[in-house]
Amino acid sequence: MSQPVFDERSAPSGASGAFEPWFVALDIDGTIMHEDESIDPVVADAVASARDRGHVVTLATGRSWATTAPVLERLGLEPEYVVCANGAITMRRDDSSEGGYVREHVETFDPTPVLERIRSFLPAGKFMVELPDGFRLYTTGMTEWNLDNAREVVFEELLDHRATRVVVTSLEHGLDEFFEIVERMGLHHVSYAIGWTAWLDIAPDGVNKATALERVRGWLDLPSDRVLAVGDGRNDLEMFAWAGAAGRSIAMGQAPDEVRAAALEVGASIDEAGLAGVLDSLP
Repeated sequence: MSQPVFDERSAPSGASGAFEPWFVALDIDGTIMHEDESIDPVVADAVASARDRGHVVTLATGRSWATTAPVLERLGLEPEYVVCANGAITMRRDDSSEGGYVREHVETFDPTPVLERIRSFLPAGKFMVELPDGFRLYTTGMTEWNLDNAREVVFEELLDHRATRVVVTSLEHGLDEFFEIVERMGLHHVSYAIGWTAWLDIAPDGVNKATALERVRGWLDLPSDRVLAVGDGRNDLEMFAWAGAAGRSIAMGQAPDEVRAAALEVGASIDEAGLAGVLDSLP
């Protein structure tokens, strides 16, 4: 059952009272950023304050690196690692490289079988494939997505590439109908999440935000009882299970029922700048 955002685990532990930083993983869309890509000043200030207090604050997003990097800039964050593409890509800070980050860990898969299966159920669907270097191939109609560093192709040109991520949209379907269609597809050997509308986000099998964040936690040698994850989407469910096992998992107030039910705590909505309250609850 969901609980209030202010949790006893947000207080410092240990008899000495010494400060112990939290490893803070933040979703972007619907958590930090509104649909119009604005960020409430109080949220930006809370992120900066958490970082300045010594917490390890990073992003864990379904976005590509190309659309994640500008968010880091806007927030003034320079974490050691950043999780993108729902866990398929982990970036590492490298001040000597152009853009300041390099690909530290990349998970890929052959999207051909899943693309062909999905198209048999959604012949009018729109498709996008993200390649390991971040370049994207998309079919006509993907107008609601950021298409920088991308090229329009016919469906057949999406096949036979190694990919980190596949996105499928079918906006002529309502969400309930889309759920039923995806259920009938019987997708296997991939990880997937359904978005707020009729779109499907597909990653390599067994790969999600949680698998990448656990790897990062190990690299940074941070304790599992000092992890905090905040999100609002179905692609955050595994991340909530990972964080909530010993730390804190927090759903935004506007999240779907199943997402709020999966978190240990529920904060205020993004329209109420809910992330600010979450971060301010840290020592």
